[in-house]
Amino acid sequence: MKSRTDAVYDALKEKGYPDDFCREIAYKHMNTDYTATRMLGYLYRISNPRPEDVVDEMLAILSDRNAIIQKKELEHAQATINRIYREGL
Repeated sequence: MKSRTDAVYDALKEKGYPDDFCREIAYKHMNTDYTATRMLGYLYRISNPRPEDVVDEMLAILSDRNAIIQKKELEHAQATINRIYREGL
């Protein structure tokens, strides 16, 4: 069974991008299920994106992912502070 990252690579290759570009996007940057699924959605919606547009979308996806990670970290920190306030050290 192919991974979502492999599917991103295949979708990029089908659109005619060079192999090194496809590998860089798929295997270096879109290498989680979340990022790969988002990129696949983009590639299926847009018929012939320019390489610059693909990179812009990749950066937007990574930015969203980082924002979600930061939000989860802040929520965890706040929960810890609240627990300390309730229960003490």
